[in-house]
Amino acid sequence: MEEMDKQLVSILQGDPAHVSVRNAMKDINKLAGVISELGQGDYFHDPEKTYQFLLLLNILNEEALGLTSAIENVRTLKFRYRNLYGNDPDINIDHFINVLDKYGWISKGRNKITMMDVGKRMMDALIRLANDSLAYYLKDDISRSLYQAKRDADLSEAYDDKGVSGGNKLASMIKNIEDAVEKLKERELEFLADRHALPQVQIIHNLIKELDARFQERFEKFQTFEESLQIEPLVKRGTNTILEGTQVSFSTIKKILNFTHIQESTVATEIRHDLMRKFIENSFTRQDTEQPDPHEILSFMEQDWREGERLEGLWMPVQFAAPISAGAIDKTITFLEEYEPYTEVIDEGIEEAYEQVQELSEKEAAELLKEQQWTMTKQQIHTDHLEEFLTSVGEADMEELVLEAGSKEWGDAVNALIALSALTANNKAEILNNQQVREENKEKEWEWIHDDDRRKRVRSRNNDKQPSHSDE
Repeated sequence: MEEMDKQLVSILQGDPAHVSVRNAMKDINKLAGVISELGQGDYFHDPEKTYQFLLLLNILNEEALGLTSAIENVRTLKFRYRNLYGNDPDINIDHFINVLDKYGWISKGRNKITMMDVGKRMMDALIRLANDSLAYYLKDDISRSLYQAKRDADLSEAYDDKGVSGGNKLASMIKNIEDAVEKLKERELEFLADRHALPQVQIIHNLIKELDARFQERFEKFQTFEESLQIEPLVKRGTNTILEGTQVSFSTIKKILNFTHIQESTVATEIRHDLMRKFIENSFTRQDTEQPDPHEILSFMEQDWREGERLEGLWMPVQFAAPISAGAIDKTITFLEEYEPYTEVIDEGIEEAYEQVQELSEKEAAELLKEQQWTMTKQQIHTDHLEEFLTSVGEADMEELVLEAGSKEWGDAVNALIALSALTANNKAEILNNQQVREENKEKEWEWIHDDDRRKRVRSRNNDKQPSHSDE
């Protein structure tokens, strides 16, 4: 065993004839024997009976740890189970104890049931396995893969760092992240169609960033082993996967926020043909991943923020040829046939036109520039409703302002806060501290993350300023 002590302890690299390896395999045989024999009694065909099996193991384990009094016999175990859970187990406790005794998990004495060392380790392993499974199924399908990746990092830290192999945890971590990224890409349209998906996507994004740090930490640990050179391609694959996952999750968050803002934004009447052409090309090439394609826009419409926006049916892109009338074709042919170019020299006198220069003072120019910037801001952010409300009341509590200028809906509240940010940035309003906040007993689908944000008061600054020449 001296050779094994110099490297990571791994059962897969041990000598099968060594006494320690054989004893380890005997423990596995005892675990398999208990599960196999109890399985014949339908213990593991019914989830409820399997759960009772774990509860009985926990009672025995707590006694072995000295947390409870001694268990004298089967009758004591039965009554303790009844006192703890209110009823008797459906499984046969006599058979349960006999099987554990047969495979050396426990020892039945005349006055006490004693937990053996192998039983303690097997019970701990089973309860940890059940707890891991429970934590796994409490997540959604994307977070499950990310949870498994995070769990791989924890196991690698708990085992590999202590000299005991935890398995190929670095490769498993990368594979789980890859699965999560693929599921995130598949469900991106689903997230865009769900008005409550933003917090879930933010959690996924934060998990991926956390796993990036854990991945780098684990790789640095592995560099101390001889196989560090062999895992270089694996590390490159993991880095690319995490980068892709970060880009996809961040892009999805940005699209959700952009779509929410577009709902209340003013649409200009001018059609930019170059931008329209770029939008159509990007729908097929996907060079700009942050720009939404028509499918993503239609998916967002499934949220049905506006009545009738959500339609049942199949969206299918179809391209039609532009029709040209017979008269237009005939006129074009006639023009080409009768066209005569003008060959004489054309003398054109160039008359220079001068416009009278309007002089502005430095203060007037700065004021005019500020008004133009504010006009451009208002074309991007819808602030009219918020300005009208502030002008009418002068001052208002933060929550009252968001409810009145926005609504109880989450998306409207976000748009109201964006508009308030624009007003304060352009000195149209100011935010004051306020300790006496009036409670708004209204139902809403959003809450303040920090209570201090709610304890603010917003005051309009339009009354503090003289009207500019543009207002006159």
